[in-house]
Amino acid sequence: MPLSAFLFQRALQASQRIPNHSHLLFLFAVSSGGFVTYADAKSENDHKLPQASTKKKIVVLGTGWAGTSFLKNLNTYLYDVQVVSPRNYFTFTPLLPSVTCGMVEARSIVEPIRRIICKKKGKVTFWDAECLKIDPFNKKIYCNPCAGSNVEGGGEFIVDYDYLVIAVGARVNTFNIPGVLEHCHFLKEIEDARDIRKNVMHCFERASLPNLNDEERQKDLHFVVIGGGPTGVEFAAQLHDFITEDLAGLYPQVKHLVKISLVEAGEHILTMFDKRITEFAEKKFRRDGIEVKTGFQVVNVSDKTITMTSKSSGEASVPYGMAVWSTGIATHPVILNLMKQIGQAERRVLAVDEWLRVCGCEDVYALGDCATTIQRKVMEDISAIFKMADKDNSGILTLKEIQDVLKEIYLRYPQVELYMKTKHMTDVVDLVKEAKGEAAKVSAELSIEEFKKALANVDSQVKTLPATAQVAAQQGYYLAQCFNKMKETEDRPEGPIRIRESGRHRFKPFRYKHFAQFAPLGGEQTAAQLPGDWISIGHSTQWLWYSVYASKQVSWRSRMLVIMDWLKRFVYGRDSSCI
Repeated sequence: MPLSAFLFQRALQASQRIPNHSHLLFLFAVSSGGFVTYADAKSENDHKLPQASTKKKIVVLGTGWAGTSFLKNLNTYLYDVQVVSPRNYFTFTPLLPSVTCGMVEARSIVEPIRRIICKKKGKVTFWDAECLKIDPFNKKIYCNPCAGSNVEGGGEFIVDYDYLVIAVGARVNTFNIPGVLEHCHFLKEIEDARDIRKNVMHCFERASLPNLNDEERQKDLHFVVIGGGPTGVEFAAQLHDFITEDLAGLYPQVKHLVKISLVEAGEHILTMFDKRITEFAEKKFRRDGIEVKTGFQVVNVSDKTITMTSKSSGEASVPYGMAVWSTGIATHPVILNLMKQIGQAERRVLAVDEWLRVCGCEDVYALGDCATTIQRKVMEDISAIFKMADKDNSGILTLKEIQDVLKEIYLRYPQVELYMKTKHMTDVVDLVKEAKGEAAKVSAELSIEEFKKALANVDSQVKTLPATAQVAAQQGYYLAQCFNKMKETEDRPEGPIRIRESGRHRFKPFRYKHFAQFAPLGGEQTAAQLPGDWISIGHSTQWLWYSVYASKQVSWRSRMLVIMDWLKRFVYGRDSSCI
């Protein structure tokens, strides 16, 4: 018997002795010195159809501050998570002004979203696509792929969801002023920062050409920043440092022609900060030679001039070399379409409740700049609050009964606690005294009319949250914790009115905690508004800014890259190439 036939027969006999659930057939062939093995292993379950996942599907729109914070803190093992975004990376937007002037490299402040996803447990899928439409009634979103859209089979697709988390951010608000879109630079994306950096260098290179006169060079080197908010102020400060510390030595023949103008429609810059910071910033900018034009409103932008008006000096047109527009945000088109569907067409931005649920939708949440929280008013629920506190149904509230539910009222209606702090009140008795008058005697019992009168003014403290990265990140963290606690079918965040009889919410409403707000002013000086109305201005605050921004990076990779960029800048200066 040939050797190959003998080996095949022995292998066949051996396979018959192996249990049925794991049949192995070995084929040996001796040919050209080769040795081939074939294994056929099948389990009893191989013939069963795959079962559909029982996990709820969460679709996340956007990879900005809110969306990325939600993903990083969500227990993705509990859900089937799908992420849809036209950008496959997260950008640390507070450092965009630093990118425009070569202080930090663009790639140092971005983190690939797939790098974040791969560290998560469970199934997380990313789609490089843009959401075109949201259908909240059928729980579907319509998407257009960003990559491969011109390839066959790369057209629009539909994604179903059980829960939808909208974190698409906002677009630049041009207020429909002619010429802004065509001639101004914006500072919202990493591409914007790169374009601004290139344009700054092009302005200096053009001004250095031999065929221009001083008037043309002065026009090319006039940099106009429109908007006196934190982004506009920081960019103007960074640009001034870039020019005086680096470019002045490289372009000595034109440095005396450089001019930076900061245009603000209001009476002051940095109006969201304490007045002490505003005054310091305006004085410092004027000392540095930055022209601060407050009370001026831009009405037209052409390729050569910017036309603005003011109450005091009327209309004026100024030539410019580069203009940066930083005046606020507007609602994204897909959000505008959603608002029309759910009866919010008259609003300027998407309304959500204190649990970040979109008002008028089921299982839809919105975070960050694309939404605003509608804080419920105390006076809307005053009867329900009175009934809840009146445990004996007597129709009269004692001060003790009010004290017993005061913590719940603080939790559900934070404006009550804020009002009492503002008025330096320590007890509910103070509220009653204010309503009745200081000289009046406070009784131990209150009727519903007296209760209403005591709480009549607290809703004046209701404020909307600022559109900042700090707010968006906290909202993403909060919503992720809610989803981590929720069961798939039973538990959900509470409704907008009722307070549980047990005395505590399972899901507390979202509460923003303000930690700090920075305003870099150039010259290694930064202003900071800290909790408790503490104000810090100077060089020491700049080092605090360095440490906070380094610690808030989303990964050790980006953290080390940013720190290395700062060190390189201290040693070698800023990069002045046009790349």
